Amino acid sequence: MKVFGICASPRKSTTEYILTQALKKLNCETEMFTCNGKDLKPCLHCDYCLENKKCIIQDDMGEVYENLQSADGIILATPVQSGSVSANLSIIMDRTRALEAIDYNLLRGKIGMSIAVGGDRTGGQDFAHLANITYFMIHGIIPVSGGPFGSNLGASFWSQDSIEEIKKDDYGMESLNRTLVEFENFLNKYI
Repeated sequence: MKVFGICASPRKSTTEYILTQALKKLNCETEMFTCNGKDLKPCLHCDYCLENKKCIIQDDMGEVYENLQSADGIILATPVQSGSVSANLSIIMDRTRALEAIDYNLLRGKIGMSIAVGGDRTGGQDFAHLANITYFMIHGIIPVSGGPFGSNLGASFWSQDSIEEIKKDDYGMESLNRTLVEFENFLNKYI
């Protein structure tokens, strides 16, 4: 079993730290892609992929495509920017269209989990989770939350824009642990 985690932060900071911690807790093969320092161009929506079964843009999305195809589970970890997901994650979501041009069912049945890291406790984490969950649903990925007691949509963190502070976010870590338990339960049951 393989889990692919995407860190959608343009920085090597709090979101990458949390995703690294999450992947370490899983009892399976893991792979992480970080957007830090990567060349990711926005989708042109040119339909080249529909006819040619590949994206016309040649950049670091190739690594994402390979890992999405081989993964059983997908974790989307995003910093909250302007009350939703980062621009990097939006690019990755849009560019996934090229995979489904190859095979419409390529992502269907995989298990998906959301992590949102905000600079404020209520900085838009739920909206970021909803964007991730919507992405999962559109692509046939089964979204998993941490359940109805404190991590309703996924793992939510308050970073206060600092590695030192996010390490003190016990509530966020509890939400991560609950969500990881459910994520692993779904992987074991459905994969």
